[in-house]
Amino acid sequence: MTPAKNDHRGSDPLTSKATSFSEDAGRLPTGVSQGVSAKSYPSVRDRLSYNWTNAMFSWQRTAYHFQPEKNWMNDPDGPLYYMGWYHLFYQYNPDSAVWGNITWGHAVSRDLIHWFYLPLAMVPDRWFDAGGVWTGSATLLPDGRIVMLYTGDTEESIQIQNLAYPANLSDPLLLEWVKYPDNPVIVPPAGIDPEEFRDPTTAWIGPNGTWRLLIGTKVNDTGMALIYETTNFTTYEAAPGVLHAVNGTGMWECVDFYPVSTNSSEGLETSVVGPGVKHVLKASLDDLKMDYYAIGTYDPVSDTWTPDDPEADVGIGLLVDYGRYYASKTFFDQNTGRRILWGWINETDTDYDDLAKGWASVQTIPRVVTFDNKTGSNILEWPVEEVEKLRLNRTKFDDVLVEAGSVVALNISSAMQLDISVEFEIEGSDALEALEESEAIIECATAQNRSTLGPFGLLVLADESLSELTPIYFHIAKSTNGSLTTLFCADETRSTKASEVFKKVYGGPVPVLDDEKFTMRLLVDHSIIESFAQGGRTVITSRVYPTEAIYGAAKLFLFNNATGVNVTASLEIWQMNSAFIHPFPLDEM
Repeated sequence: MTPAKNDHRGSDPLTSKATSFSEDAGRLPTGVSQGVSAKSYPSVRDRLSYNWTNAMFSWQRTAYHFQPEKNWMNDPDGPLYYMGWYHLFYQYNPDSAVWGNITWGHAVSRDLIHWFYLPLAMVPDRWFDAGGVWTGSATLLPDGRIVMLYTGDTEESIQIQNLAYPANLSDPLLLEWVKYPDNPVIVPPAGIDPEEFRDPTTAWIGPNGTWRLLIGTKVNDTGMALIYETTNFTTYEAAPGVLHAVNGTGMWECVDFYPVSTNSSEGLETSVVGPGVKHVLKASLDDLKMDYYAIGTYDPVSDTWTPDDPEADVGIGLLVDYGRYYASKTFFDQNTGRRILWGWINETDTDYDDLAKGWASVQTIPRVVTFDNKTGSNILEWPVEEVEKLRLNRTKFDDVLVEAGSVVALNISSAMQLDISVEFEIEGSDALEALEESEAIIECATAQNRSTLGPFGLLVLADESLSELTPIYFHIAKSTNGSLTTLFCADETRSTKASEVFKKVYGGPVPVLDDEKFTMRLLVDHSIIESFAQGGRTVITSRVYPTEAIYGAAKLFLFNNATGVNVTASLEIWQMNSAFIHPFPLDEM
């Protein structure tokens, strides 16, 4: 179970327990009064954040990302592949477009793109989950059984771990789920706040033949992952010590732990250890509302994990996604041999807006996760290849000159459902060495800030007059010690004229090797932009709320805000079809 909307530097009203924003509103964000973290942006007035029209709301709804027919959604839960179907469960409120009454929604797909909605999988109907059926994970056992462990919230706001399993393993749709009658199977241990103990991971087999899983928690301000062992998934023993802990990172939720191959692009089943294997540890930081990860080495004998780079440990180093993204979860797809990643795209409008439009939140396009063996220090995330089935007509642009300080319009038929691949080159082989100005703080700044080498990139969902636009771009900065850093950024500050929608500049560093061009891929789907730099080394998800740059008024431009160099750009742009996402025709079975 997760809190909502994230920000890194304290300007986001949801990252603090009490803010002037909330006080001015005269009300708390949704969720706080129920004893959990904030789930919405409170409006500064008791009304909509903008004079939205039905046409604006309709345009915001995506065409090929998964989202329910209506109402509130947050974390992805228990993704798995079974008998020809991909299953996605998700935190869902069947009654409203704001957080509450959390159940498990359920959908299935043959290809991770086209989805069928199914009936609710689990609802809060027992004492051990009366406060909500919160986040959980699936484990597929060697004998074909499926176990689902999830956090239940009691009426006393105690977080306990529960077991559920399919009622009928011969049903490929897994329509009915049985809650173990002797739940809970794990309760908060002594010394742990019972309101800070949640989100069990997929289990893996240890060298002694017992299964292990992780649960996120904290002690004071130290975030950590506790280990539990089991042989039967009904009785558990807490392992001595912790898998890993990092001081100052606060509550860890939605922990994920999985192996990656250092010499192959193939995904690995969760229990794999040995030579050529690293382990990724990821935690969703409750205090910052961001998903951090690190790569390291797992010792299955001591049940400890050590980061390769202590300076880039969990919570202080790399982000899974630098944008509007949280509560991510992977699973091993035994059908194709891939490690696949899901993530929740959360809203930055207000709950008044969400109630008016009737829905809130979207899931990302599933991503394949691999180890970056070129850098050896990060994962790569890339959209599943199945999304390319939606590609329609292609427009190609070769070596487009974008002079310093200029904007170049790209003549395409429509700009609201796109798959864009682009390569940039800076003119002049010595341009990088010639950069003179240094920056004391290396971070993404607004695209309007000019320097010798940029920023340069794309203006997405922009209107003709550029009164609304979302720049996605590279920014090359020189630190005071003379080293160069390339940043990949998304600037939402001018993405909408709706002043009360929260918006900021997102992004982070991206390694660009000596023999590489500057490359990015963008998936544009109405109000969602997923941006991948350098093959997925750095990823940014944007959720934007244009008021002008919608429907046929949405345009696409190249831009170069450099003062000293020209860039050339080569692009392939595909129009994207809509996905088929509808209720399953159960009455025809």
